[in-house]
Amino acid sequence: MATPMPRPARASVGFEPQTPRLIRGLTIEPSPRRVRAFFGGVPVADSRHPLLAFEPRRMPVYWFPRRDVHADLLRPSGRDDKARPAIERWTLQVGERVAERAAWSYPDPGPEHAALKDHIAFFWDKLDAWFEEDDEVFVHPRDPYHRVDVLRSSRRVRVEVEGQVVAETGRPCLLFETGLPVRYYIPKLDVRMELLEPSDKTTRCPYKGIATYWSLRVNGRLFEDLVWSYPQPIPECPKIEDLLCFWNERTDTIVDGELQERPITPWS
Repeated sequence: MATPMPRPARASVGFEPQTPRLIRGLTIEPSPRRVRAFFGGVPVADSRHPLLAFEPRRMPVYWFPRRDVHADLLRPSGRDDKARPAIERWTLQVGERVAERAAWSYPDPGPEHAALKDHIAFFWDKLDAWFEEDDEVFVHPRDPYHRVDVLRSSRRVRVEVEGQVVAETGRPCLLFETGLPVRYYIPKLDVRMELLEPSDKTTRCPYKGIATYWSLRVNGRLFEDLVWSYPQPIPECPKIEDLLCFWNERTDTIVDGELQERPITPWS
C-alpha cells in the first residue's frame, strides 16, 4: 500500500457555481436563441425573442413573451402581494396532466423588472423538456457567459483513496469550467476498473450532457458515486467522451508530483 502524501498546510480553496460577471442585482438580456418548453408533448412556450434574466446566486431564467406562450393551457393559481414585485402563479394543464404552480409572472413589475412585463417564466423541472434551437438542454438555461474548455495534457495525474492508487495517467484531459475546480478526466485503461462498481445514479449538465456514475470499493469500504463519465457528451465537449473523472473533493489528487488541495464545493 502506498504511503499517503502529507496534505498541504493551507486551507482548501472554496468554489461556488456562479455567473462569471459581477451581478449585483437583476440583469435582463434578450436571447438570440429560439427556445421551446414542452409539457405533455405540447410546446407550451415557443419563442424566438425570449429574455434571459440573471440574479445573484441563482441560475439564469428564460422569460417568454405572453404571445409566445400557450396561454389557454394556463390557469391562475394564486398571487403573492407581499413579494416585491408581486408574483402571480400559474398552473399548467395538458389533457389530464397537471403541473401545479408551474409558471409565474409579475403583473406590476416596477422599474427594475419593467422588461419582464407581459412575460411568463416556467419552473424548469416542472416541464418535460427544453430546447435551445434544436438541441435539448438540461437542468437550466445555458449561460452565454459560462465557459467549458477541455484541454489535452501531458501532466502526470495520480488519484489515491485511503493510500491506494486508483488511477494514474500521463494523458489526462483537463476540464476548466467557470466557477468550478479543474476536473481531471482519465482514460479507462489508466484506471483500476476492478475497484469500480456501476451505480444507478445519473446526472445532467447543460454544458456537458448526461453523466453516469461508479462507486469505488477500497479496503472493504464503499465510496458511493465517486467517479463519473459522459459516455455521449454534447457536441461541444467531445474530448471527454467515455473518460473517467474522480471527485477531487473526496480523493487525493497528485498532479506532476504535487498533492492538490481538496476544493470546497457543494459536492465536498
